Amino acid sequence: MKNNSEYKLITRKLTVLLAEDDNADCLLFEEVLAELPVSVNLFTVTNGEQLLEWLNKKGIKLPDVLFLDLNMPRKNGFAALGEIKRSATLQDIPVIIFTTANDKERIRQVYKDAAHYYIRKPNKFRHLKELIYKVLVLISEDNISLPDKKNFILKVDS
Repeated sequence: MKNNSEYKLITRKLTVLLAEDDNADCLLFEEVLAELPVSVNLFTVTNGEQLLEWLNKKGIKLPDVLFLDLNMPRKNGFAALGEIKRSATLQDIPVIIFTTANDKERIRQVYKDAAHYYIRKPNKFRHLKELIYKVLVLISEDNISLPDKKNFILKVDS
């Protein structure tokens, strides 16, 4: 577990897109970002249809990273991920699955569909903070590539 002084400053300003239908989870995500030493433009959408509309708008800067919930209305995260990864203009966006789901088949499916990492939403704020920070460091260093299966699920350092 890290205390605030152990988080190094991320100097690159990042654009983060959060696709999440639960308002409490959105607020928690914002709280985490506020505590981390990073400058972020955060955009949120609440369903898969809004997500794809946002990503396909003309003239927008694509996000540096997308945190994608799987259980959303109107188009779930599985369908949205498939569309993103089949699109020549969107397929390179790093997609982090951000969900409460812990079903092995679902994890296998999103790994196969080229999500970059899988985060099961932790119960503790400090664990959530550590996991989001890990992703933002990878993104800021342009060091995010598709991991092998054993490193696909991001966990808190013990």
